[in-house]
Amino acid sequence: MIRDQLVDAVEDALAELGVDPAPADFVVERPARREHGDWSTNAALVSAKSAGRNPRELGQALADYLSVNRPPHVEALDIAGPGFVNFTLAPTWLHDVLVTVVEEGEQDYARLDIGSGQSVNIEFVSANPTGPIHAGGGRWGAYGDSLARILARCGYAVHKEFYINDRGVQTQLFGQSLVARQDGEEPPENGYAGQYIEEWAAEMPGDADPAEWGKHRSLEDAREVLGSMNVEFDSWSSETAVVMSGAMDAAIGELRAAGHVYEAEGATWLRTTDFGDDQDRVLIKSDGEIAYFAPDIAYHLDKFRRGDLVIDVLGADHHGYVPRMRAALLALGKPADAYEAIVGQNVKLIRDGDEVKMSKRAGTIIEIRDLIDEVGPDVARFAYLLQSIDSPQTIDLDLLTAQASENPVFYVQYANARIHSIGREAAERGVERHPLAEVDLGALVEERELELLRQLSMLPEVLEVACRERAPHKITNWVRDLAAAFHGFYRDCPILRTDTPSDVQQARLWLAEATRIGLAIGLDLLGVSAPDRM
Repeated sequence: MIRDQLVDAVEDALAELGVDPAPADFVVERPARREHGDWSTNAALVSAKSAGRNPRELGQALADYLSVNRPPHVEALDIAGPGFVNFTLAPTWLHDVLVTVVEEGEQDYARLDIGSGQSVNIEFVSANPTGPIHAGGGRWGAYGDSLARILARCGYAVHKEFYINDRGVQTQLFGQSLVARQDGEEPPENGYAGQYIEEWAAEMPGDADPAEWGKHRSLEDAREVLGSMNVEFDSWSSETAVVMSGAMDAAIGELRAAGHVYEAEGATWLRTTDFGDDQDRVLIKSDGEIAYFAPDIAYHLDKFRRGDLVIDVLGADHHGYVPRMRAALLALGKPADAYEAIVGQNVKLIRDGDEVKMSKRAGTIIEIRDLIDEVGPDVARFAYLLQSIDSPQTIDLDLLTAQASENPVFYVQYANARIHSIGREAAERGVERHPLAEVDLGALVEERELELLRQLSMLPEVLEVACRERAPHKITNWVRDLAAAFHGFYRDCPILRTDTPSDVQQARLWLAEATRIGLAIGLDLLGVSAPDRM
């Protein structure tokens, strides 16, 4: 990549100027404003103190050296501010980007090795099996699955897991609610009153165990609806199974043997304060009931069989959960950096200007299925990925439904469909795309063409940031920018018009193909389809 070439050139220049080795915090990056060039480096600023030189003077010396010993594609250098060195490049660097995109293709372009094969277990959309997953839960599905795709493309071995919270009073209340509706009665106090209860009660066989049947019906529904949104899991783990297997007792025994468990007030406690928690936590209550924290510890310990790095994607009400789980894992000897918790923010749905409450018990649930039925899985999934997971999100159901043809995912998918339509029209006209090696990419000099190539060149950098920051919305933003750049190119740079010179036409055909590859990669990372017709 051009950035690597510029980094090497700057390091060589610094060595010639007596700064060797180069400081670890020097960077070559794209400036915030295009008028400052294509790339910029802070090398003079971060080197000046150790070199005993004025930053601006060192920057000038750096620019002078690189002007004589020019890296590939560099047309001009200038000094900005206290000593930034800005590089202006010839369009040839972007022509090289096009060749790279096409030669590496969907399989290999923007495929990174950040993870170096490290195994990762990522858990998301964990829910009580007491009914359909509400539309708010769809955000966790879209986020977790897209994060898994990003991690996989960046060299991690990813395992996706769904944790079934099937132990406790809520599953019994769910079963009792099904029985009550089946008998034509009201659900018990604190039971479940959604419309789905009546529908599922009508399906339930008379001889079924209500709680067990309801759990399996909920999981069946979850698999189906999440699958329709292109979200799938490698394993489904049960809280009840963890307790029944003896794994919980074994984990508590291990903690006890290490001296981290004690008895007080008739209960069994874990000394989580020894590992950064603000208070110790109960494992077994004074009445002998198991606290939910105990099987969770065993479950997380088991996760490390499927990943060296464990990532939890948690709901907005789980901030207090994170330090206690991290403390428990530290007590069990796990490294501090082996556990990550990502706490998302809730989704607020509004209809007719009013918030739609999403309570399974109150019966005002809006299911993921409802949203998908109204706008389609691509629109729903893309909408969830428009913002950072740590930002509260509001989805206007009326707006999303009424303007489905104008929503962001349509704009992106339409760019892909347009590229395919170009190919079909070219075939109808008998226009063949020549082998890339025979095409003069120097014909691509219009700003619309170069901007499209700039967007394509940014994907590896954006992907790296999305991976390190656990931020799929960075990919969403990039895909939208690429689509916008293509629509501008399509409008202003005719490809098949009869007055388009042959050399320009061939170069633009390959630019369209490179864009198709970029869109295919980006949409796949988001779990959204790339239709060839719309």
